Amino acid sequence: MDFDVAFLVSTFVKLFAAVPMTLGLFACSVSLGALFALGITYCRVSGGLVLSAFARAYVFVFRGSPLLIQMFLIYYGLGQFPAVRHSLFWPVLRDPFSCAVLALALCTAGYQAEIMRGGLQAVPSREIEAGRAAGMSGLLLFRRIIAPIAIRQALPAYSTEIILMVKSTALASLVTVWEVTGTAQRLISQTYRTMEVFLVATLIYLLINFIIVRLMALVEYRLSPHLRERPVPASGGGRQGEVHG
Repeated sequence: MDFDVAFLVSTFVKLFAAVPMTLGLFACSVSLGALFALGITYCRVSGGLVLSAFARAYVFVFRGSPLLIQMFLIYYGLGQFPAVRHSLFWPVLRDPFSCAVLALALCTAGYQAEIMRGGLQAVPSREIEAGRAAGMSGLLLFRRIIAPIAIRQALPAYSTEIILMVKSTALASLVTVWEVTGTAQRLISQTYRTMEVFLVATLIYLLINFIIVRLMALVEYRLSPHLRERPVPASGGGRQGEVHG
């Protein structure tokens, strides 16, 4: 297959113009999902039977059902109810971008909640006992001991979820949100050049994910100073290897 360089460059420019929409979907859904996940994690670890059952049911539903169906139910399904159309939430629920963000946020909240719970469970009990023995209050104990350790433990799995969310934004095109994938599909319908357009779209997603991976690696590096490699001291040569009598 012969690739037209001029067409590839033109396609890249057009798809790159849709990157802000993709990043907006990603940032809004991840941020809102993190807020939901904090509440779900609290319900899960609080010890209450009702709250814990609710959190388990939420995680089961949103992790066990396809994101595509969830998005369709929110965008196309809720509008079928007159009570929803006449409610205060209808201006939000009739907007494709808002519905896509809500669907993505609700879905990622289930995954993020389990990641947060796993990070909290990974905190050694002896560290908590040592903090209590030192007279730390609950808030200080969480801020100085529990949170830093839990974040370090959860960061690898969380970075994977972040990358998956970038790719999940492609589903927003099915509810008429013209992000990178939606713009690519529109170009294909106009030019019938599927291979070239999707290759350019793939390149753009790879660039976005590469930047995110590097940023997450930097955060992990900053939060794990004890895991950084230390220079090995020289031995056996020069004056350091001499024995003084």
